[in-house]
This record gives sequence, C-alpha cells and structure tokens, in this order.
Amino acid sequence: MPLKLATTENPGSNWDLRKTLDVLASNPGQFYETSHPVDPNAELAGVYRHIGAGGTVARPTRLGPAMMFSNVKGYEQAPASKVLVGVMASRKRVGLLLDSPANKLTQCMSDAIDNALPPVLVPQAQAPCQEQVFLASDPDFDLRKLLPAPTNTPEDAGPFLCLGLVLGSDPEDSEKTDVTIHRLCVQGKDELSIFFAPGRHIDAFRQQAEAQGKPLPITVNMGLDPAIYIGACFEAPTTPFGYDELHIAGGLRGEGVQLTKAVSINQHAIARAEIVIEGEILPNVRVREDQNTDSGHAMPEFPGYCGPANPSLPVIKVTAVTMRQGAILQTLVGPGEEHTNLAGIPTEASIFNAAEKALPGFVKNVYAHTSGGGKFLAVLQVQKRKALDDAMVNQAAMIALGVYRELKNVIVVDEDVDLFDTDDVLWAMQTRYQGNMDTTFVANVAGHVLDPSQQPEYNPAISSRGVSCKTVFDCTVPFRLKAHFTRASFMDVDPRPFAPELFDANGNRL
Repeated sequence: MPLKLATTENPGSNWDLRKTLDVLASNPGQFYETSHPVDPNAELAGVYRHIGAGGTVARPTRLGPAMMFSNVKGYEQAPASKVLVGVMASRKRVGLLLDSPANKLTQCMSDAIDNALPPVLVPQAQAPCQEQVFLASDPDFDLRKLLPAPTNTPEDAGPFLCLGLVLGSDPEDSEKTDVTIHRLCVQGKDELSIFFAPGRHIDAFRQQAEAQGKPLPITVNMGLDPAIYIGACFEAPTTPFGYDELHIAGGLRGEGVQLTKAVSINQHAIARAEIVIEGEILPNVRVREDQNTDSGHAMPEFPGYCGPANPSLPVIKVTAVTMRQGAILQTLVGPGEEHTNLAGIPTEASIFNAAEKALPGFVKNVYAHTSGGGKFLAVLQVQKRKALDDAMVNQAAMIALGVYRELKNVIVVDEDVDLFDTDDVLWAMQTRYQGNMDTTFVANVAGHVLDPSQQPEYNPAISSRGVSCKTVFDCTVPFRLKAHFTRASFMDVDPRPFAPELFDANGNRL
C-alpha cells in the first residue's frame, strides 16, 4: 500500500527524541547532562559503563540515567556536537516513555501489534531531519567531521554508529519496506561498512539488488522516538518478510510515524530523526571491517564479547547527510541493558502472543533476560490449573523456541515467582527443579552467530557456526504437589510511615 500524505485529520506522530528528553528531564533520576570534555574514542563508553550501562558489560557497571555528553572533543563546532547514550537502558524508563508499567511492557507491545498503524508522508519542508543538508558531492564533505561517532573500546575496528536504523525496500516492490538496526562502521569520508546477521530482511533486499548489478538505496536514521527503535526490533514470524515494523511504532503511539522523501536518493527518511545518512549499498563491493585499525576486533556485541572483525562486509556509499539544528547523535553501549530492552521486549511480545493463541491463559508473562542480551534467555511465567498443565510447560517452551529462532535457553516458573527478579528465578531453580527429570535438550538447531559457544571449535557436535543445542529448564511445581510448595506468607503492611525517606511521591521504593 503506497504511503498516504499526512493530513489535518491524520498528521502522524510528533513524538521524537526531543520530546523524549523533555519527559526524562521531568522525571528525577532519569536524565543527566555533562559538559565535561569527553573523548568519543572509548572514553565516552568507559564513563557510561559506570553510570548506567548495565547488561552484560564487564563489572563494575550499573543501571542509571540516560546521559548526554555536550562537550565532545574535536566536535565542539560540528553540526552534530552532542552524544546521547542510555535512553532505553532501563526497563522502568522504557515503560515511562511508552506509558506502560515496566512489568506490563510485554502486553503493551502485544497490543501494538494488534493495533498497528502505517506511516504517513510529510513534505520535506515539514521534516525537521532536513533542516541542515550536507551533500557528499561537496568536495569538503567528510562524514568523520560531521558526526562524533564513538568507539566502545580501544580495540574497536573503528567508530561505530550503534543506533542507526536502516530503512530499505524490496528492489522489485518498493511497497515492501523494512527497518532494522545494524552494525555500521565508519570506513572513510563517505563510506560505511554494514554487518548483517543471517536472515535479515534488508540483506535479502540487498542480495536481490546485487543479483541485478544494482545498488540498494537506504537511509540510516538516528536519534528517534524510542517507540520506533523498539518496534523495529520485531522479527519473523511476528513480522514476516516485507512487513514494515514502523507500523508497530504507529500502534504504540496511536499515530503513524512521519516519513519524508530523501534529498539525494529514491528512498524515505524518518522525518523527525535527529540525523539521517542517505546512501546506497554497493553491489559486489566488500571491505574488511578493521581495514583502518587492524585491531582484529569489531566492537562489543550484546553477548558481552568483542567479536572478530569481519573480513568481508558490504559497503554503503554515502550520498548525503541531513540533520536537525543542534543535532544529537544517539548511541548505545553494545552489551548494555539498552540492547536488552531493544531486542528483548519485542521478543517477549512475540512469544506471549504465540503462546496465548496456542495455550490461552497459560503463559502469564515473559521476560527476555538481560544476561542473554534480550535474545538468548527467556523466562516464562505460567499458571497451572489442572494436572494436564504439567505437560503444557514444555509445549509453551517449544512455542518460544519456534517463535524466536535466536533464543537459546528457556526457564519456566510458576505464577508466584517474580520472573524479573533473577534471585527469585534462581530460587525456583534450586527448590523446584531436578536436572535429570526437568531438563529438555533440543540439539542441532539454528541459533545466533554472535554466541562464541555456537561453533564447532567449542562443540564438535555442532555442524557450523550459529548452530546450537537449546535447553528448557522446568522450574515449576508438579500440579499434584502445589499445596506442598506454598511460600511463606508475610503480613501485608504499608512500610511508608515507618521509612518515608525511602519512597518517592508515588510510593515507589527509591
């Protein structure tokens, strides 16, 4: 279906990064800005590691506020001079920005799928992302001077754009459009390398174009409404080939995402983005990811390791950069909690939807645990109502593994266990699990190439990289024994009168 022009009745969503920052600034403890000079080369990420990165980042790390660095060394006079990190690095913060309790985000995303709305097209004159235009045909054009792209560690292959949402279309059918976040390394004044994990839809578009000897026009959109980023992280089968995930962001906001025509290529850009890179993925051109550094490493990925630099990646030839006045470059710390929320919350919704359709009312909630970067480990909370439900545990787990290919381990717990509390989940494993009877192995199935254990060198039984043995841990009480596994029941007391300084105005524990 072709894009419809925005109208007075249907103007599209005006949510953007700046509105997001206004919301965060009005909520204590959610946003911090520093003017202390910071080097984008490893130092910026090194600072935020201590402030709020969390996730699988090497300890010490913690959860904390989103952080704006407003004095980036070497970019004081650049058109984009600020770097923002950590907007989605807290589940509570994501809930705040999507108007949902943190423990109901799974259901919030599920509802957005059911109420998806298409993007709308706005004129270029009404697109903030094109307030400044820099054409690559200008002899002074240099991507490296326009944008303060950071590195996460001193070993990175180069500066990376870690929150670049790539928008591309099927070369045979422009109405089939996809958006995905990819690893983008700055390789030169007008070139980026792009890494595709297997099965990504834009890579399929690229391969189609390459087979015809044609470039694939794309835009890289940065500095966005969090609803766009999170909505874009759904995967098949929830969002099949050719499904535009921007529809889910529309469902989250109740209004379609605003798009506009790019200035230098035949493609669209997200109209309220802070920064848009326009370009083409070149056919039959490859580049070594660390060609400028010989570091041997790419960057820290969500499992917590610095993966090897890829020896042969497709190249994006940049044709233009457009941006807002006072543009903000948004980034993340690769293995941090922000990745968990980006990838994990859509994973949860996909599993929850599929389980609800197959086993109505059985799965109460899903958590894509941060230790797996939102991809490798899911905790399912179930409610057993009859003896037959003992057999439904594995059924629910198999649905989860089928819905999300990259999932590796599933832990299933009862409704009296807080699935978001790792200590509580591990308590269930210690008291409601016997390894020789409550473990199910599913061997030799597709997983994720970024898991370093999923390779023949680690396990000779694995046929190729990205193949795994998956595991289900049934940490639920057998239905016949439920009465014997009742947790100690404490008196329900309001603690606020006893320690008021420990609670905020809404009664939440500080």
